[in-house]
Amino acid sequence: MPLAGFTARAAGGRLVAGLRQRAGQDGAVERFHERTAERYAELLGHSRGVLMKAGQMMSMIDGAALGNGGFAAYQKALSRLRADAPPMDAALAHRVLSAELGPEVEMFATFDDEPIAAASIGQVHRAVLRDGRDVVVKIQYPGVAEAIRDDLANTELLAAFTRFASSVAGYSSDVRSIAREAAARIAEEIDYRHEARAVAQFAELYRDHPFIRIPDLVPELSRDRVLTMTYLDGLDWSAAQQADQSLKDTWAEIVFRFFHANMRHANLLHADPHPGNYRFFTDGTVGFLDFGCVKVLPESLRHAWLAMNRAAIDGRYDDGRALMEVAGFFVDKDDITGEELASFWDIVLAEVTQLPQPVTYTPEVAARFLNELFTTDVDRPINRIRVPKDFAMFPRVQLALTHIAATLGATLPTRAIWNDMDGVAEPVTELGTRHHAWVRERGLPAGLDRHDHP
Repeated sequence: MPLAGFTARAAGGRLVAGLRQRAGQDGAVERFHERTAERYAELLGHSRGVLMKAGQMMSMIDGAALGNGGFAAYQKALSRLRADAPPMDAALAHRVLSAELGPEVEMFATFDDEPIAAASIGQVHRAVLRDGRDVVVKIQYPGVAEAIRDDLANTELLAAFTRFASSVAGYSSDVRSIAREAAARIAEEIDYRHEARAVAQFAELYRDHPFIRIPDLVPELSRDRVLTMTYLDGLDWSAAQQADQSLKDTWAEIVFRFFHANMRHANLLHADPHPGNYRFFTDGTVGFLDFGCVKVLPESLRHAWLAMNRAAIDGRYDDGRALMEVAGFFVDKDDITGEELASFWDIVLAEVTQLPQPVTYTPEVAARFLNELFTTDVDRPINRIRVPKDFAMFPRVQLALTHIAATLGATLPTRAIWNDMDGVAEPVTELGTRHHAWVRERGLPAGLDRHDHP
């Protein structure tokens, strides 16, 4: 059901008022944050609506790294929304299956009633098909699509929630741009046919890849509210963190190469990179599971993004400025000096251009990037260069990748990876050599090649 009676703006106002009332009380502010965060997490966890998805997105921001103890409590509580949503009853799940699949439901030889995951839009069950394939079945909660569409029709709702979360975290942002892009991605997530197409696209793109694993779609058992894919085993995120460091370095490089490759070999942006969507294998491969939040970029924007990043890495800021202008990054391009533009790219590409190579990712590295990206200083170039709507999810992806690498304690030749993926240098790692051999065998576009379609 829609979240009755909840207004994020009003909630933010009550929060600020409560903080002011308690500011002089020893330990009261911290306890207030913790209690309020728990209430919000519980409320959003039962909402089955758009605000739960927004809560999941906000949970990726590490409040402790921002130095904001208040938001840290919210990040910790909201992070449960990525894994611990209350599941629906087994009988209800079977009713959805029967309604969606009809006689095809008989294709299941076994079906596990206990879900292995329950999130904001649906839950996931293990099953075995009569042909012997192990599969996972994602079942959408009844009414959730209608609830989210109702929420999205309220154009102020996501903006108000984003404004609330921003005020608690202590950073400024283009709230409406972020809210619009988040709304578009959330609207796609409730369409399981959209995700089914994305699964098929990624499975075909990475066919026979040496270290990236993608599940296969089972189209005959996929509908509006049911999505069936082959099962990928492997270690979850918690178990992966206990592995040997060499293996964690390998996994981190694979995750980086996956996100670089999506845009270089196709026009795809996987915009939901939290580590619960991965499976880690001891043979040095990684599986990618969830494809509900995938953006297809127009070729003009895709190429402009890669080319402007390359120009910044090479110090060609005039070329980069021209590309940024075409892509819509400037309100007034004459208001940004060359020095300020260089400062902007020093933040966005710090791990490539500013840090000693290879980069050892630590919590301090992640915190530095987070603080620079979410500075409240309105005069800083990072807050005066507008990020167009089509690129609004890129900071989220970059934050998540940095967080994953830092949690794994990975050491990566980050600049060398960018260089070989851009096609300006040969790979220096074994994974890079194997990836490029696969690209050549498949005949895929690579580096800064233009793609044929618009």
